This record gives sequence, structure tokens and C-alpha cells, in this order.
Amino acid sequence: MKTAIFCRVSSKEQEDTGYSLPAQEKFLRDYADKQGLEVAKVFAVSESAAGKVQRKIFIEMIAYVRKHDIPTIIVETTDRLTRNFADVPTIDLWITEDENHQVHLAKEGCILHNTSRSHEWFMWRVKVATAEYYVRLLSENVKKGQKEKIAQGWLPTKPPNGYKTIGETGHKIHIIDEDTSPFVRKMFDLYLTGNYSTKRLSKKMFAEGMRSQLGHKLPHSRIHSLLRDPFYIGKIRWNDDIYEGKHQPLITVEQFNKVQAMLKSRTTPKYRKHNFLFRGLLKCAGCHNSITFETAKGHIYGHCNHYHECPQKTWVKEYEVEAQLLDGFETLKIKNSRIVGWLKKALKESHQDEIAYHNSTVGELQARYEAVQKRMDKLYDDKLDEKITPEFYSRKLKQYSDEKDEITESIKKHSQASTGYINLGVNIYELSQRAKELYLKAKAKDMVDEQRALIRFIFATLTVDEGKLSYTYSKTFKILSEAVEATNCPKVDKIDDLENEKFELTKKPDSSTQKDALLPLHPIWLPGVDSNHEPSS
Repeated sequence: MKTAIFCRVSSKEQEDTGYSLPAQEKFLRDYADKQGLEVAKVFAVSESAAGKVQRKIFIEMIAYVRKHDIPTIIVETTDRLTRNFADVPTIDLWITEDENHQVHLAKEGCILHNTSRSHEWFMWRVKVATAEYYVRLLSENVKKGQKEKIAQGWLPTKPPNGYKTIGETGHKIHIIDEDTSPFVRKMFDLYLTGNYSTKRLSKKMFAEGMRSQLGHKLPHSRIHSLLRDPFYIGKIRWNDDIYEGKHQPLITVEQFNKVQAMLKSRTTPKYRKHNFLFRGLLKCAGCHNSITFETAKGHIYGHCNHYHECPQKTWVKEYEVEAQLLDGFETLKIKNSRIVGWLKKALKESHQDEIAYHNSTVGELQARYEAVQKRMDKLYDDKLDEKITPEFYSRKLKQYSDEKDEITESIKKHSQASTGYINLGVNIYELSQRAKELYLKAKAKDMVDEQRALIRFIFATLTVDEGKLSYTYSKTFKILSEAVEATNCPKVDKIDDLENEKFELTKKPDSSTQKDALLPLHPIWLPGVDSNHEPSS
């Protein structure tokens, strides 16, 4: 007579101490041999399987023994077969369907069948109830431990990519993984460029070397999940609630918020087969809609789709637009390099006031931060002493956490500004002078995304009119271009006087028609001649 075997290991400790699924299967096979039963199939549930998976395997076993007319099921004990009353009717129905159907509880020395005595059925249900009670009690204890771990500021499960777990059981914490964290930072940086969909980003990060814990490629759904995980800014999301974490953030709150806005936006980057250079950057002068690009006869052409009866008819080649764009980079160059020293000197002088403001502001913010931290520590102590309700604790914790985040972000911004204020102006200047060079280098290496990023940064609009490109600079570079135009014009001479803080046009402005209200408030600074043409004293 044939039989089916059902094995289950309920905990990691059991598996580690030698009580594994193979050991349990061997025991049940020996039992089957003693009973003269032939094992038709073994169904096993690992301790790592989720509840739904365990339930699925149980249903598969019942379906199998029905389909193949197998009259016997062997399990070790009651709690190895089922741990909830939801399965009891299924087992009872199968047993009572046929008088030959039996369930052998090997270690309990009990065989359940259609004609079992009432006390055996009673004990069967008592054991199921005991097993269910144990599972529910275990679940409550696990949830209690998880809540306590979260209250301490630590995630009670494995951390996401970019972090690793250290410490002994019961005292495990999460720290930044120096090997995998650079991939996470690059993932956020690439998505912020606006050139990557999650599907394309998945392929890119796999090519860069980012892997799952099993060494596989991360699917785009997982990439999307990682981009939404507040763990990377020092938060813990648990059951849709956000808690304060004690682990070190991997990215800034500003970066994270920008990514969330992009993920929710209607213009979220979509996966595309072709990555054209001017896709989404070039507008039609006739209807102001985006120019569509496509490949034909070995060339990339851009054209208007004429959705609004646009008069534009010319199909422009991509390389022709690019050639005109290079002139826009060239226009930003300052011809007289000695002006650079004057610009840097002006930035350094203006930076002194910034340093004084930074020092005073950061001091105030740090004092506020320490005060909020003390409140949070006292709040936690009150929770442990049961002086406050869990609802009050959660509400105040969120309030203090938000305030702490706001202060932390302000301190970070001021700290970055303390060094970035002067570097920003210098770096923008250096970028403007090397824009064409950097663009051509990126092109030579087929780095289309870097080319697109440079175009987006420097230009506000790009418009094509019957093949002719026109452009406007972004706000920063517009100011610089106006300065370049002024300094490159022939009216500016005596450049040597710049070192003496003189920067004047050779042609004096005509003030003869100015009204009194427009005259200088301090004429002694720039004395002129009066109506009597007498020299001023």
C-alpha cells in the first residue's frame, strides 16, 4: 500500500541542531518500512518558507493523494501536519471520504481513520488547538520584539542593498557596506538625471556591477522599490509607518525627495529603445512642440509631427543641429584670461560675510538639535516606564523626528554652503570655459547621457526653425554670457587696472539729461562741472 510523507522543520534552531528535513524524512521512511508502506512522494516545508507557501504545499499534498488514490499520509506529529483550524476540515473530509484513508502520527503512536474512537478525534483537535496557540503566541512575541527593535532605531530584518549587518544575535545593527554602497549612490544619481527609466536603470546598474544578495540582476521592480525606500535617508518604514533610524544615511533628504517627485510625476522617464541626443530637448519654432527623432538611411533626422498645423517642413539632421550647438558653448568663453583673477578675487571677498553668517547659524541649529534629541530620549524612557500611551509616544516621536530631520538638513546645507559658496562661482566659470571640450570628450566616448546632462545644465531652451538652431542659456549661464559679451567688447580697455579694482568703460555715460532724482546721491565721489563751468573746490 502506498503512502505520502509530509515533513516540516519549524525553526532555524531545529535545522542547525541536526533536526533537518532530511533527518525527519529518514525517520518517516523508516516508520513506513516498519508499517509495510511504500513511499510514493515526499512533501517538505522548509523553515524559511512563507505561510502562503506552506499552505500551498499542504493543498498540493491533499490533491496528490486524492488524484493517485493514496490512502495513507504519514507525519511526525500533529503540529507538523497543521497549525491552524483552517486545515482541520480539509483533513477531516479526506479521512471520512473513505474508510481506508489514514493519517499516521508517527511519534504520537496514533492513527486517525474513519472509525477512530471519539477520544482520539478529541485529542486530535486539542493538539491542533495547542499548536495554533503556540504559533499565535510565537507570532505575538516576534511582533513585540520587532516593535522594540524599531523603537531602538534598528530595522528588525535584513537591510536593503548598500548596508550590511554586524553584531551577535539580539544585538545586530546595520552599517554602510563599503563594497555595495557606491552602486546605490550611483543608482540615485543616474535616476536624477532624468535619462533613465527603472527598466533601463536595472540594465545599467547590472553592467556597473550591482547584484542581488544571490548574485543576480536586480529586476526593475526591485530598483523601483529601492528608490522609494526611506532607509537610505536614515528612516525605517514598517507596516506603512515611518520611524527614526539610528543607522547612517546613504543619500541626502534632498536627493531622496527629488527622486520621489520624479517617480510620481507624469513625466517619469520611460524605457526607450533609442537614446537620441536631442530627445525631449529640442522644440519646434512653429508650434513649440518637441521635435521627433528617427533613423533613416543611416542618419538621425529630427522633424515636427505637425499636430497643430505647424508650417515647419524641414527635416534636420542631428549632426547639423549639434554643430550649431557647439557655437553656443564657444560663445561662453572669455577671451581675456586676466579677468578670471578679478572674478575669483570678488568671490573670495564676498565669501567673508558668508563665513560669519554660517558660523552663527550652525551654532543655533546645533543647540536646537541637542534639545530635540534630549526630548526624544526622555520620551523613550517614559514609554519604557509606561508613563505615556503608545499612541502618544508614536505621535510625539513623529513630531520630534520631523523636527530633527529639518534641523539636520539645515545644518548639512549650511555646511555644504560654507565651502560650496565660493567654489560654485569658480566651477561654473571653469565649466563654461571648457564646455565645448568636455562635450566633445563625452561624444568621443559615446557617453550620450553625459552630453545630454551638459546640454540641460547650460541651456534653458533649444528651438529649431527650418533647420536653424536658436537657444537661450539657463539663468546662471545667461548672466555669465552677458558678462562675457561685455568683457569681450572693444569698449573695455585698461585691463591692467582690474588689479587695482578699476573696471570702467572708456566712453563716459551721458548724464546731461538726468533729472534731479536720478543724480548721484553723493556727487562728491564723481565730481562734474556746474553750469558756471567753475572748477569744484
